[in-house]
Amino acid sequence: MALEGVRILDFTQMMLGPLCTQTLADLGADVVKIERPGEGEWMRRMPMIGQFVGGDSAAFHAFNRNKRSVTVDLKNPDGIALLLDMSSEFDVVAENFRSGVMDRLGLGYEDFRKANPRIIYASGSGWGPTSNLAKKGMPGQDLLVQAMSGVMFNTGRAEDPPTACGTPIADFAASQSLAIGILGALLARDRHGVGQKVETNLYSAMLNVMAQENFAVLNQNITLERSKAGVASCWNDAPYGAHPTSDGWIAIAMCPLSKLAPLLGDDGLADMDPWNERDAVKLRIDDGTRKMSTAQIMKIFEEADVWAAPIRDSEAALEELVDLGSSRLVEMDHPTAGKIKAIANPVTLSETPIALRYPPPTAGQHTDEVLAELFEADRLTELRDKGAV
Repeated sequence: MALEGVRILDFTQMMLGPLCTQTLADLGADVVKIERPGEGEWMRRMPMIGQFVGGDSAAFHAFNRNKRSVTVDLKNPDGIALLLDMSSEFDVVAENFRSGVMDRLGLGYEDFRKANPRIIYASGSGWGPTSNLAKKGMPGQDLLVQAMSGVMFNTGRAEDPPTACGTPIADFAASQSLAIGILGALLARDRHGVGQKVETNLYSAMLNVMAQENFAVLNQNITLERSKAGVASCWNDAPYGAHPTSDGWIAIAMCPLSKLAPLLGDDGLADMDPWNERDAVKLRIDDGTRKMSTAQIMKIFEEADVWAAPIRDSEAALEELVDLGSSRLVEMDHPTAGKIKAIANPVTLSETPIALRYPPPTAGQHTDEVLAELFEADRLTELRDKGAV
């Protein structure tokens, strides 16, 4: 596997950090997740739609496969000493606590660097450690970052409230940015022999997701405005968005009006201005699409090579994957939940393929196993006697 031999000491929680380390675990890294004795990471106790899967949140399961779990009391001095000792055998430390928490615990970058000068210390946060928002104590949560970054203001119809994305996009973007930073630091260490600190935050990642919109604002002296009719982007011509059919919805993206007009039986559409009249264009296209079923209009559009797709819910999208036996799904045997399905890593590697090694762990499932690989048995007995693990 691509990252076989790389070991990661994983203090992450929620989504930003766990999805980052899961991405690296899928590539072959040995990721050891450090959790609280008893309860484990608090994401385990956050139900989705009021339900749990095998006693843990679906969100926890989604971001923690291919990891081993070790429980350590971070308020116990012997637990802190254990983790610093462990780091001598690890390549990466990953965390996404609020800025300053790891330093106060004695587990900051400088603490680990003293124990292992070659360590790569990866840190994710909401706003970055030195920003004004971090100094004010603003919670670094995905929805709040969407609100502050401009993405909510740019999403939805002009007369509707600002609209959040339907998934935690800031968390996702920051998780993959942090993973890329770790990979870059690992390569730099191999080439230059130095460890280093890698940092990203939700806010910076969200601004980067909107790089094209932000470039226009910075360089074109414009104000982004939402469409009243529902064109899905502040800066795109029509068509670009959802259009009704007689039995559902379709999405149409960036089609010349001269091409679209005859397909909808509306020759006058071709004479309209797709930018200056984009709201009127959107509504006029709606009038044409709602006269046909989704299947009828998709057949016409596919034959004409129009960029369009039916709008489906998650259940329909996943049912297709199940029916096809798609490799985009993975199935795992979990110790408490039984057989569970998850979305596979989207990357494929021809010579060092991604492999499923572990289902999401129960809290502390691998404490004895991992510590036995690193220390003598009497050290583990002593740690248990002192309540450190």
